Amino acid sequence: MTNLELQKTANEIRKSIVTAVHSAKAGHPGGSLSAADIFTYLYFEEMNVDPGNPRMADRDRFVLSKGHTAPGLYAALAERGFFPKEDLVTLRHTGSYLQGHPDMKQIPGVDMSSGSLGQGLSAAVGMAAAGKFDKKDYRVYALCGDGEIQEGQIWEAAMWAGFKKLDNLAVIVDNNNLQIDGCVDEVCSPYPIDKKFEAFGFHAITIDGNNFDEIRKAFREARETKGMPTAIIAKTVKGLGVSFMENAVGWHGKAPNDAEYAVAMEDLKKAGEALCQK
Repeated sequence: MTNLELQKTANEIRKSIVTAVHSAKAGHPGGSLSAADIFTYLYFEEMNVDPGNPRMADRDRFVLSKGHTAPGLYAALAERGFFPKEDLVTLRHTGSYLQGHPDMKQIPGVDMSSGSLGQGLSAAVGMAAAGKFDKKDYRVYALCGDGEIQEGQIWEAAMWAGFKKLDNLAVIVDNNNLQIDGCVDEVCSPYPIDKKFEAFGFHAITIDGNNFDEIRKAFREARETKGMPTAIIAKTVKGLGVSFMENAVGWHGKAPNDAEYAVAMEDLKKAGEALCQK
């Protein structure tokens, strides 16, 4: 896909995120919106997946380690055709298969149940190791939050991945610098993130995670890196695309009311129209 096509797709995914969270009257829009471009690139350009065969043996694997941003993952999966977009409005509803955190037993395209922060990367490392043991060519991707990497288990997993030279693993850190309690660098600073991953044996790349040129270049570089896993530090804007949510920590984990939803959708409608003029 061209960058413009990816931008248009990401905008549709952002609309779905806002719609799902509004319908649920709960959820995590901020970090879902900041990572929307990463989700878009992974599912529409980078990963070898098949919506018609979600359990394809040689598919690339994805683990949403920051599982609370499930609305972003669900929106991307629905846009890609893994399940109907109409189902997104059942997010968090009683009886819906789209609950607040990803469930690999219920949701087509979800490779790992996640939500307990810090644990997803360990699962992704295990998948990457299994690929090496089985001499398979699939790649494994894990998306972590910059607040999440304050968890010690992240670094245990990173240590082992570096030691085992898992060059089929790419870790993406959604570095929007906001977590539930405030600015990441004020709560418990993980900076410099790239140097920490390098110390654990990773090739580290720092990018603008809302710029498809830089995203494309980083994932290409990750594929070409041999003998070590890659960490992509993606600097993003929390709540990107919705004017009143951007860089606002209060939108980490709450849903827009009807009036706010109307404003958000108008913002995204205008963004889509502007992209159509390019």
